[in-house]
Amino acid sequence: MNTDLSRIYTVNSRKFDRSIRRSWTCELVSEDAEKIDLVGSFEKRVEHPALGIIEAGTISRETFYFNRWYNYFIFEQSDGNLRNYYINICMPPVIGERTVDYVDLDIDLIVWPDGRWQTLDLEEFDENRSKFNYPNEVSTRAIETLKELEVLVQQVSDNWLR
Repeated sequence: MNTDLSRIYTVNSRKFDRSIRRSWTCELVSEDAEKIDLVGSFEKRVEHPALGIIEAGTISRETFYFNRWYNYFIFEQSDGNLRNYYINICMPPVIGERTVDYVDLDIDLIVWPDGRWQTLDLEEFDENRSKFNYPNEVSTRAIETLKELEVLVQQVSDNWLR
């Protein structure tokens, strides 16, 4: 990763009450009127219930859209091969001076290189919707976004398997 500090961003994944759920750093790749693209790497090995073991050195290519209710990550193994895609249902980010802050609405999609995919954390979404009293507009938008992404992911997955 380039050491030009002016290109380093801190990404904050927040809960609905704006408390930080996770935070990490990435390097700016590009930014335009629709999105910001960053790249980072896992500093240490992570065990995830659905993703399995993510080895240290795994690259994370991250795209945050300014007006969409999701972001996505492309995880690449250290040899450059695709590990998986990871899509977060979330509120549009707030971009600050070298920061990206977004409210994670819990629901995620994983897409594997062979075209298999799965939706995660619907129970967590329901729990947090009650706990944090998500406004109806937020809950509705999250579910609508999930349905749109599931259709898109299924179409892409079907094409991979041909």
